Amino acid sequence: MNYVHWLILFSVVVALFEKLWPARNQKKLRRWLWSDIIHLAFNGHFFGLILYGISFYHVLPVVDGFLSERGWSEHLYFSAVSGWGVVLQSIVALVVIDFGQWCIHNTLHRFKFLWRIHQVHHSVKDDEMDWIVSFRFSWIEPVLYKSIMYAPAMWFGFAPEALFFHAVFGTLIGHLNHANVTWKYGALRYVLNTPHMHLYHHAYDAPATGQNFGIILSCWDWIFGTAHFPEEPCPKIGFPGVELLPNDFFGQIVWPLPLGVPSLQRTNVFASVGGIAVLCALYAASL
Repeated sequence: MNYVHWLILFSVVVALFEKLWPARNQKKLRRWLWSDIIHLAFNGHFFGLILYGISFYHVLPVVDGFLSERGWSEHLYFSAVSGWGVVLQSIVALVVIDFGQWCIHNTLHRFKFLWRIHQVHHSVKDDEMDWIVSFRFSWIEPVLYKSIMYAPAMWFGFAPEALFFHAVFGTLIGHLNHANVTWKYGALRYVLNTPHMHLYHHAYDAPATGQNFGIILSCWDWIFGTAHFPEEPCPKIGFPGVELLPNDFFGQIVWPLPLGVPSLQRTNVFASVGGIAVLCALYAASL
């Protein structure tokens, strides 16, 4: 199966989990659900095609030419794990990439201009937290993650199958962590991120520098002292000022630009038109 097939399968299965073991009494057909469906399709598939086009035609030729001119190509494309089996590569890729993502996620909370970008994901409010919001995030985030993770991924030289395993497993954990379930995983919570733990990452009163940054693995938070795991349910999610952020997909695409343009704040046609313009520009750049 390709990634889209796995995405559809996990979406159906985790939605069923929410129906069987709901943690909170939430509406299934909420007002802005259509926006999260577009986020799911865009961030789960279409933006990947756009990024591929931009990278293949405009970025990698420049990067590879720069490295070749200086004789650095063999140092970046070292392929350190090329002789390892796919299973071992998949395990190493999971650990290495997840730690890199933990570092990036942590950084998104510690610098104001990066936090503004990350606010799109934290715009999830009470009665909205379910599996589909795992794909509600700014298009700038994948650009940051992939740009920063490019060098270590190339140095290790992971096989496509190992990277595919990480993407698929990460999607499953991401769906579960945002799902409307109460699972804590027992002792496994010290290794894997959990729905209960990740809900506290979205807590309204979370520290300014954030907490529970784990993407797939929670062990990094326990090791570096950023874990927060109370037994009681999280009382409120969101962040102070969340009401300024547009609720619709198109308005969220242009965020955080509206912070400097008051007429684009909140949900309105001007913000949405700005988002459509950004989408058109991204598509044109991928050609």
